Amino acid sequence: MSAQNDSRAQSQAQYEKMTGTPIPRLVLTLAAPTVVSMLVSSIYNMADTFFVSQLGTSASGAVGVVFSLMAIIQAVGFTLGMGSGSIISRLLGRQQTQDATRYASTAFFTCFGIGCLLTVGGLLFLPPIMRLLGATQTILPYARDYGRYILLAAPFMASSFTMNNILRFEGKASLAMIGLTTGGILNMVLDPLLIFGLHLGIAGAAIATGLSQLISWSILLSIFLLRKTQCRLSLRYYTRNVRELLEILKQGLPSLSRQGLASLASMLLNQNAAVYGDAAVAAMSIVSRICMFVLSVMLGIGQGFQPVAGFNYGAGKYSRVKQAFRFTFLLGEISMSVLALLGFAFAPQLVQLFRDDPQVVLIGGFALRCQCVALALQPLNVCSNMLFQSIGKSKPATFLSCTRQGLFFIPAILVLPRVIGLTGVQITQPLADILSFVVSVPLLLRFFRQLPRDEAEPFEKL
Repeated sequence: MSAQNDSRAQSQAQYEKMTGTPIPRLVLTLAAPTVVSMLVSSIYNMADTFFVSQLGTSASGAVGVVFSLMAIIQAVGFTLGMGSGSIISRLLGRQQTQDATRYASTAFFTCFGIGCLLTVGGLLFLPPIMRLLGATQTILPYARDYGRYILLAAPFMASSFTMNNILRFEGKASLAMIGLTTGGILNMVLDPLLIFGLHLGIAGAAIATGLSQLISWSILLSIFLLRKTQCRLSLRYYTRNVRELLEILKQGLPSLSRQGLASLASMLLNQNAAVYGDAAVAAMSIVSRICMFVLSVMLGIGQGFQPVAGFNYGAGKYSRVKQAFRFTFLLGEISMSVLALLGFAFAPQLVQLFRDDPQVVLIGGFALRCQCVALALQPLNVCSNMLFQSIGKSKPATFLSCTRQGLFFIPAILVLPRVIGLTGVQITQPLADILSFVVSVPLLLRFFRQLPRDEAEPFEKL
């Protein structure tokens, strides 16, 4: 009985924190550990690129190819994690903890199972998958060695993302940070040791990533097992209602669209860059990692905003949702503008840090400057998408998720290189970002015009 009372007290305290703390302090408190997590995750992805690039241009290109595979694995974790997290935050805003537990357990075990299927299917068809993802004949041996170990880690990698997102949507961003940052730091330590110290080459980088993901998974799981969370993870809580699983998938559809299309876009980018040689593939791979590092700041800020939006929307405190959006957008705009200016000014030098190849630097430097021009538009794109997903507006969230890499990037990458050559490969992403911004504005204005007052009925049927 005492444990039950403690659990209720913990839930009430968390509810009061999420719905009563001043918005700037609350968003910053949740965003800070999430930004750290995103930066560390991005840094260890860049560390892979840096250390593997020392093995040659073809090896560097292989990282970009396998990145598409990792995006698919991440898509599974984000779909189930953010889909369930969106529901969980609103349920906790209504103080329905048992229902939240059911959604959390269902998402975790479903994700782990799908990860196992990806491992088996991927290993059976590894060479053709690597070719499909854009590996040239010279890149293929490296991509195969790297991809094999990434696939073995797929169940742990995917379900780590699910647990991380559940923790974030509970408002426990600091706990989520512990698991991700520990794994990321371990990855950076293991990379040089396994690649050069034990002479494992590119396979060493993949093994380092796999081991770090396993450590992260273990830490995140222990947080749930030690009952540091409101939700529990147990097979006995797995839903018997198919509609609840479908609801998780529906709310996670924006993440699936975003991550799945990102993987497809990366594959098409590699294929079109490969026409201009391994240097072009390596250059675009390096630029993608640098931009992902910069964008991870905005994603971290946005992910700090998500539980605030979900909790308060579920509690019917709509004015706090609007206030949180404005603060998050302003904070993101300032951060992205500063980073974009620095990236534009030092673009060639940043690319050269990874691969001191004149052709790689020339191609990558121009591509990075083009992408920096569009980075200042990203805060509105990110905040709009995360707002709609957090409050259960799956349709506009899914549509916005499809615009950047689907509606705009894919047609552009299929057409522009055939019209203006390599320049088309380099400018496709910033063009897609600009068009996505244009589409986001009217959807966002319409939503805020229709947002009810705080005294209106707060609950929606899930």
